[in-house]
Amino acid sequence: MGKEKHYWLLKTEPGEWSWEDQAANEGLSNWDGVKNKQAQKNLKAMHLGDLCFFYHSGAKARRVVGVVSVVREWYEEGDGGAGGAVDVRCVGEMRRAVDLGEMKKESGLKGFGLFRQPRLSVVPVPEEVWKRVCEMGGGYEGDGGESGDAEVGDDGGG
Repeated sequence: MGKEKHYWLLKTEPGEWSWEDQAANEGLSNWDGVKNKQAQKNLKAMHLGDLCFFYHSGAKARRVVGVVSVVREWYEEGDGGAGGAVDVRCVGEMRRAVDLGEMKKESGLKGFGLFRQPRLSVVPVPEEVWKRVCEMGGGYEGDGGESGDAEVGDDGGG
């Protein structure tokens, strides 16, 4: 009777914490500093092994660039439990970053929480949306190559 895997999207400004920062940190970081109560509730709902899109936000870089996995569930930080975090580890970079504009044009992604609550920094991702975004990006490194026959469009990244 195992726990069902869930999918999430974690937003970060590349100037604050980028995919390159995440990868350079041996792939491990704590996802903290989330102040919005709904986003905190989403972080608290994460379980070990859940997968998260790593999403660059900001004026120039609204796109899914990688995938991380939850390696430590919610824990309190600091005094008084005012904040907390989850720990995430790199799984792999998207073979091709998937831009927000591209996602909004996909009929299969209508109603995705990212579009309904664009300022929310931690967003649940329905499994069908997860699969479609992965297809759009040609999968991600470490996905077992299931999407290897998809259009990759490798731009050399990193």
